[in-house]
Amino acid sequence: MTTLWTDVVVVARHDTTPRIAVFDLARADGDELWEYEPGAHIDVQVGEAGPVRQYSLCGPPGIRKQYRIAVLNEAASRGGSRAMHALAEGDTLRVAAPRNRFGLTSARRHLLLAGGIGITPLLSMAQSLDATGADYHLHYCARSRTEAAFVPELENNPRVTLHFDDEAPGQRLDLRRDVGEPAADTAVYVCGPGGFMDYALGRAAELGWPASALHKERFSASPTAAGSDGGDADGFAVRISSTGAEYPVPGDQSVLDVLLANGFDAPYSCGQGICGECIVRVRAGVPDHRDDVLTDDERAEGLFTPCSSRSRTPILELEL
Repeated sequence: MTTLWTDVVVVARHDTTPRIAVFDLARADGDELWEYEPGAHIDVQVGEAGPVRQYSLCGPPGIRKQYRIAVLNEAASRGGSRAMHALAEGDTLRVAAPRNRFGLTSARRHLLLAGGIGITPLLSMAQSLDATGADYHLHYCARSRTEAAFVPELENNPRVTLHFDDEAPGQRLDLRRDVGEPAADTAVYVCGPGGFMDYALGRAAELGWPASALHKERFSASPTAAGSDGGDADGFAVRISSTGAEYPVPGDQSVLDVLLANGFDAPYSCGQGICGECIVRVRAGVPDHRDDVLTDDERAEGLFTPCSSRSRTPILELEL
């Protein structure tokens, strides 16, 4: 599988907070960009050898002349957000076709819970739900109003509640009050930093919400997903179902590393088990799932992320 890329130009850039910049991107050749559904993200690469990072599309779906993304300048940046924040209008970069593992589901009511920069995919969802007249409510949490992106676009919307830590204590997000008891016709969507995700998902589970009603997207792998043992000292082997060939997977390499080293055209992007680009199917063996993207049903169906997950058996057979 080959990832589709195109060159784009920064046609507009503005800083919505001291640490969050919003970029509008258009194709360098003037053609339209790919269609996408709310919740989708794109891979972005600055420079020919620059890092590839994933950013949610936060503009209204259906507008193909431009994509809009918002980028937080991470204090612990590995280079991606710093490179993005150095861009100005007229600069060029590359983007890949959108992918979506966080789309709107079929539900009568939608509850959107955003923490910090996690507003980006949920903003697109809210815009789409507004356009169709669907029943939804967006709860947007941030440390302060000055650190929250898109406040002017959201603060007068009656279907949006803003929660800021430095304002009235009773205004903070309360899952029992703001989400309530489980409802069979309601879907809950959560996106934000790890601590926010853990709180919101954990509290929702305590209130009785089933995993099937909770939809999430993380920007980095959770400690639980990463595994507690730090890897497999003895490793295991991966078998290719189409040929029977076996390749050792040492403790310091991923299944994806081994596949790429042996010439397989394996798609991948984040390398953390959070985007879903590298998903394959297990034919035999017991996976040790360490991703933050697959649902329990998908794992039961045999889906597997070779970039982050490992094996609990000496041989793991993949459908390749």
